This record gives sequence, C-alpha cells and structure tokens, in this order.
Amino acid sequence: MDFKVSSPGKLLITAEYYVLKGAKSFAIPTKFKQDLEFKYNASNKLKWTSLDSHNQVWIEVLFDLNNISILSDKNKQSLNLQKILRSARNINSEFLQKNQGGEVTTSLNFETNWGLGTSSTLINNIALWAKIDPYELLWNNFKGSGYDIACANSEKPLIYTLINNKPNVKQVKFNPNFKNHLFFVYLNKKQDSNVEVDNFSNIKFDESLVRKISELTTRFINAKNLEDFQRCISEHELIISKTIGKELIKKKYFNDYNGKIKSLGAWGGDFILAAGPLDSKEYFFEKGFSIVFKYKEIF
Repeated sequence: MDFKVSSPGKLLITAEYYVLKGAKSFAIPTKFKQDLEFKYNASNKLKWTSLDSHNQVWIEVLFDLNNISILSDKNKQSLNLQKILRSARNINSEFLQKNQGGEVTTSLNFETNWGLGTSSTLINNIALWAKIDPYELLWNNFKGSGYDIACANSEKPLIYTLINNKPNVKQVKFNPNFKNHLFFVYLNKKQDSNVEVDNFSNIKFDESLVRKISELTTRFINAKNLEDFQRCISEHELIISKTIGKELIKKKYFNDYNGKIKSLGAWGGDFILAAGPLDSKEYFFEKGFSIVFKYKEIF
C-alpha cells in the first residue's frame, strides 16, 4: 500500500481576482513540482517529513492515527497539516484508519516562498493519496478559485472557469513565437491569498468587466506577436488596477523598462510577467531582482 505521486506548481497569467467571479482565466502548470511518497508499515503512527528545495527538513510531525492527533511539537505548519489530513478523512472515512500508518516524505524543487503552489500541490497530492476530490479538499481548507488544483492535475496550459461555482478546465495550446521575450521575475513580496480573496469579495465590480477579462484571456492565448501580447497586458493591468485600487506594478517599480509588465496572482507579491527585449534579465538584475526565469525555464 505504498504510494507515490507528484503535482506541478502553477502561475495564473490572466483574470486574477476576476476568476473568482466567473471570468475565464489562463493558467500554466510549471516545471516546478512537489512529490509525496508514503511507505506503509501497518502501525498506528504516521511520521511526516517535508523537505524543501535544499533537501532540508522544514516540517516534521508525528501523528497518532486515532483522531490524527499530534504527538510531536505543535506549530502553525503541523496544525495546518493536521487540519488537511482530518479533512481528507472526513471526506473518505477509510483514509488513514487504524494500522494504516507509515512514513510520508514530501519534497519540493522550488522555494517555499515563491508562491508557485506549495499548498495547492500538497492538497492535490494528499487528495490523490486519499482518493478524494482535490477541489473539495482545497475548499474545505483554503479560499480561492481552484485554478491551482487544475494546474496540479495538468501538464499543459489551460483555461479555467468557475461555472455555477464548479470548476471547468480546458487544455489549450500556447507556444508563442515570441516566448523568448517573456520573463518571470520574483518580487520577494509574498502575499496572503486568503486575505486577497476576502478583500476582493468586498469590492463592487462591473459585471461587464468579467466578460472583458474573459475576452482578454482569449486574446492573450491567441496573440500572434509580441506587440499584440503587450497590448493585452496594458488593457488587463488597467482593468485590475482600477478594480482593486492599486498602482500599476510597472509604474511603481519598473517605469523605465522597455516593455510591458503584468502582475500575476495577488497584486504586489510573488511573480510578475515581463514582455520585452531579449536582454530583459540584465535589466532586472541591475534593479536588484536576482530571480528571473525565461519562459522555457519555468514551463
């Protein structure tokens, strides 16, 4: 009854915030993944070890399978993990029952603070292990649209839409001839997705903008050249900026960049997308941003 699984991380390219209101969003699974391996030993204990991208232990917990209680030190990470495992058992009562213990090791090949899906890949891996719906497990524990779970179950770019609050996923082709002009820059300003979801839920928005964002998503995917793609970025950024009342990221940090810049996910943190000159990496390095990926390095 050993088990092993791997789930890719994610980046939301379009429809941040508006995906929660039913807009079509464009998301891409990343090369970066989280693995989970379970080794069964027929005990009533579950030893959990999470390794970061440097192979260092960042979560270590010992559970008693009776009520999945924590036998080791309690902290934020162990309590969060306990909540997820209990939630999984509530959905599937056969999961982690008496004498189904063993050792779990999870491992990441990306930094935990990058915002690429440390939580969503864990949720998906546990759901696959427990043989339950990963969206149900996600929404029992976190807020959000669920696009990250769609990415965790895909190897290709996708359009993700919430239709009557149910996930709709359609894989799409995205291999633009200008992909060498696309860069992903880590801002090192982590945002709390749950807080951002709460903030957006309190904002009054124009229903017509949901349709506009959906149209822009289609245009992003079908852009024939860099200039078309850059125009989509400009239009999309203005809509989101006006909706949430935040300054454009390009104006705030990169006003002299010879290209276009788009926020990804919750504004103000994690990664941005830059569409511009081939030597864009050097520009961001000079600005003090040392983590910059070319398109082919992340997807």
